[in-house]
Amino acid sequence: MARGTKTGARMAKALACGMLEDNGRLLFLKRIDAHNTERIELPCILVYSGSDPLSQLKGEFARQTGIDAEVCEIAFETRHNIGSRRKKLWVPCLVFRVKTKNAKAKPSAEFSGFKWLSLREAKKWKLGRNAEWIMRI
Repeated sequence: MARGTKTGARMAKALACGMLEDNGRLLFLKRIDAHNTERIELPCILVYSGSDPLSQLKGEFARQTGIDAEVCEIAFETRHNIGSRRKKLWVPCLVFRVKTKNAKAKPSAEFSGFKWLSLREAKKWKLGRNAEWIMRI
């Protein structure tokens, strides 16, 4: 158990992200934070031990984007800080390729919209907390 965690508290073991690509661009969701700043992120979910990241990501991808998709292989792996900026707690970030027949997005209410961007273009935008790992690739 990590220091500073309560007994019985569930710890996230990884961040699973869905990467839907179309002509070199990826589907990013836009969210407005507490400071009224628009930030982008890939559809993702924290995975806890004993959970299947593929099935969890499939359900969460559909809920967040409104797209029924097939989660495929891991495109790449990096790491993600689930701790604070002062006390970092690194977990793997698994980025899965996602395939679909219909890429028409209808984001859930927690998002303000969506944007198709290349990774290079995405690095110029303000990134959400679950997308900060993009700056390391």
